Amino acid sequence: MNKHQRDADKDKIVRYNAGERINHWLVAITFVVLALSGLALFHPAMFWLNFVLGGGPWTRILHPFIGLLMFVFFTLLALRFWRHNLVEKNDITWLKNVGDVINNREENLPPVGRYNGGQKLLFWVMLACMAGLLLSGIVIWRAWFSWLFPIFVIRLAVVLHALCGFVLIAGIVVHIYAAIWVKGTVGAMTRGTVSRAWARKHHADWYRKMTGE
Repeated sequence: MNKHQRDADKDKIVRYNAGERINHWLVAITFVVLALSGLALFHPAMFWLNFVLGGGPWTRILHPFIGLLMFVFFTLLALRFWRHNLVEKNDITWLKNVGDVINNREENLPPVGRYNGGQKLLFWVMLACMAGLLLSGIVIWRAWFSWLFPIFVIRLAVVLHALCGFVLIAGIVVHIYAAIWVKGTVGAMTRGTVSRAWARKHHADWYRKMTGE
């Protein structure tokens, strides 16, 4: 390893280990499959999206099983990160000053930990939506459980499932946009590391805990 490479390595901080990155991408892949197949089942105009699972019959069969798989993957992810997503005083201030975030005036914002207020809010919204999708999905899973419930419960479950699905899709769109917008964020989930400058600028409290500086 040459001096240039050693200096470059010293400038990096590990943000996600290999297991965390794999877990994240498993959630991401199953989410994309479920979002497309769910939209295909939601409305006839989007039924053509069933190609992702090989057609209508296979979509109806596989969608709920993949849904269970995504819930398991997300639960493992939540167990890894929930402590980092507990809302603190600085997060409330951060959320109240989100205009400074949008206008790239981060010097006006309080220092935050591993995740900022927006990321924490999205985490808990996603957790609630995942729980709603699981419970409502079991109720409307016709092959296994729907016969156990009265029709009005099934109808309510269908509405809840669609609502949670749309909120989750919107949240993931925001998540992707923010990851692309804040340069260096995508690299954290592909390579696992971020630069010290990135950590100091966007997550000062986390940077201090990681480096002692």
